[in-house]
Amino acid sequence: MKITIDNQEYEVDNMSDEAKAQLTSLQFVDGELARLQAQVAVYQTARNGYANALRAALPPAGDTIQFS
Repeated sequence: MKITIDNQEYEVDNMSDEAKAQLTSLQFVDGELARLQAQVAVYQTARNGYANALRAALPPAGDTIQFS
């Protein structure tokens, strides 16, 4: 398997054990970041739904509600 870092191609099988360990850590962190970004998207969608439900549950008013 080959990977490209800074426009340089490397054969993983030829990497040192330390470089392989760093690559494994980097891949793990990348996966966790992707998982967390997906989780944030779910929470943001839920938050928007709750905010819309709150607006619908309030009596009409001349002022608008600001969420921070």
